[in-house]
Amino acid sequence: MKLILSTHNVTLTDAIEQHVLEKLEKLEHIDRWLLDARVTLEKDHTAHSPDNMFKCGIRVGIRGNDLYAEDCEADLYAAIDLTIRKLSQQIRKKHNKAKAKKHTDAAAKKERRRSA
Repeated sequence: MKLILSTHNVTLTDAIEQHVLEKLEKLEHIDRWLLDARVTLEKDHTAHSPDNMFKCGIRVGIRGNDLYAEDCEADLYAAIDLTIRKLSQQIRKKHNKAKAKKHTDAAAKKERRRSA
């Protein structure tokens, strides 16, 4: 999987990069057909509340429409974790929809063969 990691007002350390890579490996474990991931980490200076200072946005390229999730938290690592959690839910939902469609199509074909 190709990774593009960009930051705004955040210094990219090796620890942050390793954390992002570890979390993206979990996504790759769920869906091995992931093409690329674009991760944007930024520190929000315009927020009036100090609670939501760090923002993480991840766009994952797959066949079909891309998946996107973002989250704002006071801790950068927590923002990354929650964004990955949102993406894993989206991937699982996409897989479940595909499975359901496959099963309903197969059931419809079976019914047509029975009635013919």
